[in-house]
Amino acid sequence: MIDQVQLNFNPTSLTIMNIVIAFIMFGVALDLRLADFKRAFTNPKPLLIGMAGQFLIFPAFTFLMVSIIQPLPSIALGLFLVAACPGGNLSNFITYMAKGNTPLSITMTAFSTVAAIFLTPLNFMLWGNLYQPSRDLMRTFSIDPLDMILSIFLMLGIPLVLGMLIQYRFPVFAKKVNQGMKYFSIGFFILFLIVMLYANFEYFVEFIGMVFFVVFLQNLLAILSGYLLARLLKLPERDRRAIAIEVGIQNSGLGLILIFNFFDGLGGMAIIAAWWGVWHLISGLSLATFWSRKEPDVPIGGEFQA
Repeated sequence: MIDQVQLNFNPTSLTIMNIVIAFIMFGVALDLRLADFKRAFTNPKPLLIGMAGQFLIFPAFTFLMVSIIQPLPSIALGLFLVAACPGGNLSNFITYMAKGNTPLSITMTAFSTVAAIFLTPLNFMLWGNLYQPSRDLMRTFSIDPLDMILSIFLMLGIPLVLGMLIQYRFPVFAKKVNQGMKYFSIGFFILFLIVMLYANFEYFVEFIGMVFFVVFLQNLLAILSGYLLARLLKLPERDRRAIAIEVGIQNSGLGLILIFNFFDGLGGMAIIAAWWGVWHLISGLSLATFWSRKEPDVPIGGEFQA
C-alpha cells in the first residue's frame, strides 16, 4: 500500500538536491532589484491578490478537493504540502512566453519565497491537521515546525539574499551568469527528478494511476483559482495570466526535499511531488503556447509595470 512505501533516496543524493534547489533560487534572485520591492508597495493590489491566491485560496481549494475525493492519507499530505509551497522559478519564463506580466511574476516569486519560510510550514500543518486521515498519519512522524522553517530558510532565504546582493553590487556579472546558471540548475533538477523516478520506477508504475488524476485536478484548480480571482478583482489580462501561472507552477522541488527531510520519503507524498514536477511543466508550457497566440488587452496604466 502506498501509505507504507518509502522511496529510495540516499543521504548524498539528498544533499545534492538541497544544493540544486538553493542554486535555482539564487538564479531567480539575480533577476531581482530593490526597485521591484519598492514597486510592489507603490502598486500593491496585483501582488496582494497573487499572494492571496498562492497561500490562501489555492490551499483552501485543495482542502475542499481532498475532502470530496478522500484520497489515501499520504496522497492527501502530498497535496497539502504542494499547495503550501511557493511558486516555482519556471513560472517567470512561462509567464514571459504567455505574454503575461513578467515583472509581476518575478516579484511574486520573490515575495512568495520569503513568505514561504513561515507560511509553507504553517499552511501545511493547518490543512494537514484539519483532514483527519492525514492528521493521524502526521502523528506517526516527529515534525518540528521550527526545523522546517530553518530548512526552508537555508534553501530559499539565504540564496535569495545572496543573489540580490550580487545583482546590486555586480549587475554586469549578474546579467552574464544569470541565464546560464538558471538553465543549468533547472536542467540539473529535471535530470535529478528523472534519476529519482528511475530508482523507484516500480513504485512509480504501480501508483501513477492513483496520483495522475488528483495532480491534474489540483493543478487545474491552482491555475483557475489564480486567474479567476484576478479577473474577479478586475486586474488586466496580463496580470491575470501572471497570477494564474504563478499559482499553477508550484515549487514541487522544495516539497520533494521536505518530504525526504521530514517524512523519510513517504511514498504517496513523494510520488505526488515528483509527478507535480513533471505535470506542471506540461500544463504550464501548454497554457503559455495557447496564450502566446492571443494578444492581451492592456488598459493604459492598468497593470504592474516594469
